[in-house]
Amino acid sequence: MSETFRLTLAQLNPTVGALAANAAKARAAWEQGRAAGADMVALTEMFITGYQTQDLVLKPAFVDAAMDEIDRLAGACADGPLLGIGGPYRDASGLYNAYYVLKDGKVAARILKHHLPNENVFDEERLFTSAPVSGPYAVGPVRIGTPICEDAWFDDVTETLAETGAEILLVPNGSPYYRNKYDVRVNVMVARVIETQLPIVYLNMVGGQDDQVFDGGSFVLNPSAELAAQFPVFDECIRHVDFEKGEEGWQAVRTELDARPDEWEQDYRAMVQGLRDYLGKTGFGKVLLGLSGGVDSALVATIAADAVGSENVRCVMLPSEYTSTHSLEDAGSVAKALGCRLDTIPISGPRAAVTEALAPLFEGTEPGLTEENIQSRLRGLLLMALSNKFGEMLLTTGNKSEVAVGYATIYGDMAGGYNPLKDLYKMRVFETCRWRNANHRVWMMGPAGEVIPARVIDKPPSAELRPDQKDEDSLPPYAVLDAVLERLVDRDQSVAEVVAAGFDRDMVKKVERLIYLSEYKRFQSSPGPRLTRKAFWLDRRYPIVNRWRDEG
Repeated sequence: MSETFRLTLAQLNPTVGALAANAAKARAAWEQGRAAGADMVALTEMFITGYQTQDLVLKPAFVDAAMDEIDRLAGACADGPLLGIGGPYRDASGLYNAYYVLKDGKVAARILKHHLPNENVFDEERLFTSAPVSGPYAVGPVRIGTPICEDAWFDDVTETLAETGAEILLVPNGSPYYRNKYDVRVNVMVARVIETQLPIVYLNMVGGQDDQVFDGGSFVLNPSAELAAQFPVFDECIRHVDFEKGEEGWQAVRTELDARPDEWEQDYRAMVQGLRDYLGKTGFGKVLLGLSGGVDSALVATIAADAVGSENVRCVMLPSEYTSTHSLEDAGSVAKALGCRLDTIPISGPRAAVTEALAPLFEGTEPGLTEENIQSRLRGLLLMALSNKFGEMLLTTGNKSEVAVGYATIYGDMAGGYNPLKDLYKMRVFETCRWRNANHRVWMMGPAGEVIPARVIDKPPSAELRPDQKDEDSLPPYAVLDAVLERLVDRDQSVAEVVAAGFDRDMVKKVERLIYLSEYKRFQSSPGPRLTRKAFWLDRRYPIVNRWRDEG
């Protein structure tokens, strides 16, 4: 009879700083594993603290509390399978990103992370000490090697583990989403399997944390590099994977292979999940937003309804004399289709009061951008008043194209606590609206069907701050602007490279100038879910004061 090994994998959603709640989640997963006869229950990287902790982990009292929580968890999970859980470890030699193996009421093994990522959203070199490569540990009949997240992206750690007797590689991760990242992960893990000839268990967390959304999608690869298990994306999931030992070593018994959604669905889910967790983990149950009748605010309202339910979304129309009848009708249509409350607050009275107050100082000047921005700032003031009064988080509605070039009013339409569209370019906004109209999923709390009327999607975008205003009066057409922004921002191309791709140099220079001039606005902007490898915040950190321009 062949030897067997059962591993329970917990793809769960921890909350940063909620040590006791995270421990309770871990114990509940362990209970399921014990009931299923598991030999080991595994959770993800830094699970006890949540991830990423950023500089919170530099606070000694926080690390001490996390280590104490792990000790208590070891005692509570003494009678049953081993429990693997990520958390910080500190001793006289430094502070480490660690993975604890708990057995018989105590810490039986402690694996310390060797490769510390220091790119994109990661800054672990300033937080943790790099440790020597840890060896494998025994769990019943099998020896497990645990390269922690980044350690599995380099062949030296996995090769060392294979050479020192590891028979299965268990990789606990805190790997945040960006578009099409799953394929990157699988390709890297396949390389490790081919090099070591060992099965790999890639276990990833789910849930939103500030701008990052962790998408799960855990999987198991056999030594043949074939998938033996594939977990759902974004959903919490606990599953048991059985391994059998034959003449060629350990093999995972094939189990469920969840279908993987396309990039449009995954982007939309990331925006919904990011908002849902940002609200839930900060204590908000309701939101509000300014509903203009345009496509961006319509999509934000839809994301909000899908995140927390239509009954928890307040839409507010704030018309001026420049607001078209179409916009009023379209805002009403969106709110009705979603089943959200719609309030209307005309800004004509507040605007007249501000105009009167400023008249002595503005005498002799021509109306212009200042007067346009007053309208936007009045709207921001009124929306924030509602937020304060009723405890509803205000959502901002600017897309990545607008955020990139500063086509937004600071302290006006930029006011708010979270921006679901912050990393979604305008052309993708249009397509995402069409996708949502045609698709509904069980994780969406909003209604099915066409919730964003075609007229909202198809009409020319306008801020409606002056007569007959169109976005293209100030900006290139969005199809062109997005193509230039993707090159300048997402791909870090030079002006010369963008021009060589066929774009007008004067236009490219104008866009470059707007990007740099808008840095101070982005520095003060609300967070939003990361969808690409060059989201504004941790992925792209530029100085606010910057006189350099690319003259190539």
